[in-house]
Parts: sequence; structure tokens; C-alpha cells
Amino acid sequence: MPELYIVATPIGNLEDITLRAVRVLGEVGLIAAEDTRVTRKLLARYDIHTPLTSYHEHNKRSKLPSLLAALIEKDVALVSDAGTPGVSDPGYEFVCAASDAGVRVVPIPGPSAITSAIAVSGLAADRFVYLGFLPRRRRDRLELLGSLATERRAMVALETPRRLRTALEDLLEKLGDRRIAAGRELTKLHEEVFRGTVSEALEKFVAPRGEFTLVIEGAAESATSASPEAARELLTRYREEGLGAKASVARAAGESGVSRREAYRIWLEIDAVARNQL
Repeated sequence: MPELYIVATPIGNLEDITLRAVRVLGEVGLIAAEDTRVTRKLLARYDIHTPLTSYHEHNKRSKLPSLLAALIEKDVALVSDAGTPGVSDPGYEFVCAASDAGVRVVPIPGPSAITSAIAVSGLAADRFVYLGFLPRRRRDRLELLGSLATERRAMVALETPRRLRTALEDLLEKLGDRRIAAGRELTKLHEEVFRGTVSEALEKFVAPRGEFTLVIEGAAESATSASPEAARELLTRYREEGLGAKASVARAAGESGVSRREAYRIWLEIDAVARNQL
């Protein structure tokens, strides 16, 4: 019986493809591609002439019947523009429909922006949470990040250049000034890996360009339960040491588990009391 192959393709550098993937793409009867223009470049590089059809976010429901019909007669490969289909890319519905129809679904593993970014991040990520693309709406993004304030595992997120700075600002507000690694244009000509704190990333990426994969440090053990009392103690100490409001709030939020907004509210209270005592 024909099979459906889920084929991972390069995330940038066209040399990053497995021998097995090249063979399968050349042997199947049809390739369903997220963007046929992108996939044609890959196929041309390896002299593959398999017929292509489009399968993307906007036609995935209407194309399913014809793709399932194709699977009756021939093997089909599913590819996305980069990486593995079904992971932040179209594919989930096709896999479910094919499986329900009794078709064997075969993974062809390969390049991954997620594991590539983790490997070079310099952060402890033996366990991690994959967030995909962060929500577009700020309210939704803040809600998600707030729910992760005490998450001990590292977190991996994808972000576009247009939304990178607002995402970093929200990270700073909800998670504090944690360590972060930002992989930009991984495996491509202008690849760059930044390692530092969230505030340092904001200073670095003033006019971001390229696609980003973010690896975010998990919460410290002391921050696994938000503690306004701990935040107050930290902020009092930082103020006495002469640290400014912005740096104090960011550090206290990250160490105590409270939101940056809550930390700033406490800072204002401490500052007002101190000024009244002068």
C-alpha cells in the first residue's frame, strides 16, 4: 500500500538534507509542498523531477481529498518550506486524515531550527518547552508568558523580525531579565547567535532582520512560586546599593517570580516611603 512520507528539509543551507530524504523525494509519485517555488529550488539542486502540488495553510482543507486520492495509487511526500512539516507548519490535518484512512505515515527526520538553536544556546535545555510562534496579539502574548513565569524548563519560541522587539519587551515584563539565546537566520549566509540577557538583546536588535529562534532560560528554583515579599526585599536591597529602577525591577522580577509590572509597583512604594523619610 502507498505511504505518506513526512520529509524534513533544510532550514536554510541546502546542503543540510539527508541522503534518505533525497532518495525518498526522488522515488515518490508526488510531493505536496508548502510553497512549490521554494521546493523547486531544493529539487533542482539535487536533480529531482518528481511532480509537485501545493499544500499550505490556506488550501489545506480543500486539497485533502485529492491528496488522499493520490495515496491510493502512489507514495506521497509532504514537505514544508523549512524543517519538519507539522511542527509550526501545515501537516497535522494531512497526517491525521492519512492515518485514519489506513495509510502508513513515515517520518524522514532532518534539520530543525529548534534543536539547532538549543545546541548553540549555551543554556541548560535537557528539558524544554516548545512555544512555536508567540501569539500576535499582545494581550494573548502577555497571558501566555505570564503563565510561564515559574516554568523551570527552558523555552523555545519562533519570532519574526517585525515582532521581535515587542516580544522581547513582553518577555522582560513577564519573565524578568533572564538569559536568552537568539538564533538569527540559522544555517544561512548571515547566521548569528546572540547570547545574553533579554535587556541586552533589546539593545542589540534595534532594527531586527531575518527569522529568529529564541531559547529562553527557565525560572530559577527560587522563582517557582511568585513571591511579592521576596521581590520587596530584593528591590529594597538594590535601591540601597544604588541600582536604578529599570535594572532593579528586571532583576527582582526574574529572581522572585513576580511580573515586571508588579515589581515596578513595589519599587514605587519603596521609593515613595524612602523619599518621605528624608
